[in-house]
Amino acid sequence: MFFASDNGATVAPEIMAAIMAANAAPSLSYGDDAATAALTATIRAVFEAPDAAVFLVSTGTAANALALAILAPSWSTIFCHRHAHIAEDECNAPEFFTGGAKLTLVDGAHGRIAPQALATAIAGAGGSVHGAQRGALSLSTVTEAGSVYSTADLAALATLARDHGLPVHLDGARLANALATTGASPANMTWRAGVDILSLGGTKNGLMAGEAVVIFDPARAWEFQLRRKRAGHLGSKLRYMAAQFEAWFADDLWLRLAGAANAKAARLAAGLTDQGATLLHPVEANMIFARLPASAHSRATGAGAVYYRMDAQLCRLVTGWDTPEADIDALLAAFLGPAARGV
Repeated sequence: MFFASDNGATVAPEIMAAIMAANAAPSLSYGDDAATAALTATIRAVFEAPDAAVFLVSTGTAANALALAILAPSWSTIFCHRHAHIAEDECNAPEFFTGGAKLTLVDGAHGRIAPQALATAIAGAGGSVHGAQRGALSLSTVTEAGSVYSTADLAALATLARDHGLPVHLDGARLANALATTGASPANMTWRAGVDILSLGGTKNGLMAGEAVVIFDPARAWEFQLRRKRAGHLGSKLRYMAAQFEAWFADDLWLRLAGAANAKAARLAAGLTDQGATLLHPVEANMIFARLPASAHSRATGAGAVYYRMDAQLCRLVTGWDTPEADIDALLAAFLGPAARGV
């Protein structure tokens, strides 16, 4: 029973087959291959962005940090949610790759930035040579609390940023999950909402390893190429990563995988609620934050369940595209306990 992270999910069969197909013959390196060129065309079509520049990297941290590095100069600050991934889980990589830009942490319920809180934070930055200047806004489609921004919410925050001259970065590590939940189009959830650069994640949703940085303003592309190379993130065999993404987009596989993960989380959340568990945040994608008695956790871990516990009662449960339905049943049964089940 594995509910620790969608990072630990298996590779989708279609993706594995694409990797093997890419291995049939040698090819040019460093992105000069036909597969990488084809992927750029595919992503431009999927996002309805004919001029977008596309660059592949192997980790989400590299995607986020390098994207922010071309938006925020070293003397600036990046506005993000207090619990954003770039703030809590990337070992100061954005600060490192920007050459010193700081993060300004903004509050908001359920992991989503509150517009008024952002307005206040922006108003308090810049204007003096003695403080950090306004740099960029970074948002996450699926937040660290498992909630999802609507396209209207994204557009409202992006407009607020634009009014103050700030470019917008979108951490799309789980963009497919957000699209599957909202039914929005990729274009409406990104550049049409005011996003300048997208970190598009595939590793959490069926890929072996693959993240794409989609730059909607091609004028920023050359600087990204230089930064990617200088940072050691220009892979020599990018065709294997490109092949994964091509298979991922084919027949909307990326949305089907994400939809499956979301549906499994919804089913697990409903079962937990039926058992009296307290859910801390809306379950809008594939993450659940639940509070259960310590005894329930002891039973679950004793039965072999793997997931993260924040304290004696609070836990985070994440479903993947490949989470077996039987594991959901087994986890719920373990949480409930034999006495409660009349055994």
